[in-house]
Amino acid sequence: MNLKFLMSPKQWIAALTAAIIAVAVTLAVTARHPDAKAATSSIVPQQSHYTSGPGAVEPVSEDIKVGSELSGKLRSVLVEEGDRVHSGQVVAVLVNADLEAQIQTSAAQVKQREAELRKTINGAREQERRQAYSSVQESSAVLENAHAEMERHNQLFAEGIISREDKERYVREFDVARAQCDEAKQHHALIDDKPREEDIAAAQAALDLSRAQLAQAQAVYQKTLIRSPIDGVVLRKHHRAGESVSNSSTVPDPIVTIGDNSVLRVRVDVDETEVAKVRVGQLAYVTADAYGKQRFTGHVVRVGNELGRKNIRTDEPTEKVDTKILETLVQLDPGVQLPVGLRVDAYINTDQDMTSDRP
Repeated sequence: MNLKFLMSPKQWIAALTAAIIAVAVTLAVTARHPDAKAATSSIVPQQSHYTSGPGAVEPVSEDIKVGSELSGKLRSVLVEEGDRVHSGQVVAVLVNADLEAQIQTSAAQVKQREAELRKTINGAREQERRQAYSSVQESSAVLENAHAEMERHNQLFAEGIISREDKERYVREFDVARAQCDEAKQHHALIDDKPREEDIAAAQAALDLSRAQLAQAQAVYQKTLIRSPIDGVVLRKHHRAGESVSNSSTVPDPIVTIGDNSVLRVRVDVDETEVAKVRVGQLAYVTADAYGKQRFTGHVVRVGNELGRKNIRTDEPTEKVDTKILETLVQLDPGVQLPVGLRVDAYINTDQDMTSDRP
């Protein structure tokens, strides 16, 4: 229905007068305060600017793949995924019965060499010294008796009572007795003398060699005990007891993967067109499809120095894999719990640096 046919001329005049008065008041205020519009628009907060990129959650220590220095068969794996481990804790053991036997053999050789060195330093026992001295006395007595018999038979030969053969027989007996006495004296001198320096040095060298062989066997044995290098959590168990592992510099063969997840970080791929905007200390947050619109806050702790290829792959078929990116680390706030390896989307606030407010 058309309203102009329902209003009287007086009502039309009143409505028109009110409209004219409103326009006049507005123009007067604008003329008196020309900056009113500008002041009003200036108090409207500006929207923050963010640089975004795909990322993946990782522990603060990064993933540490723990392998063996030796190739062999696993006797046991002592941890499961999710177990907390301490630095130096044994997480796996290789078959090492042969090395245990080698250690026992080397330890026995060390004890034998130690005894030989003590014997060389201490020399003969007191009983051996007395026995050697008794042998000297006995041989001396035999020598004196042989000398007396030889003199007596020389006299008898000179008187023509005995033959030359009888005389020479006693001369030979005297020579034998004298040789035996000299031997006894030399043996006693050897037993009673101090050990020679070269004998002690030879015995000490033999002991040092045995100790080195024992240390080598123990060192190889210790390599069969696979230990955790850090305090952390077992993120992945790659092998089980009975399986063989290899030590290869070209093909890594980890037994377990360990990480310190007390603090989580996100490794973000920042596009090369945005790298100039990113600074250490800037605030950031990440989201994940599994957690809906929930935001997990943090801040930038490291910005890479070299551009490279993308690390994070999405499921988009049109994704460019040859895009140059700069790796950036965002450390999430304490208490954030996310699965390691989770793909997320990261957003870094590039409006200002926050290095003075963040650690």
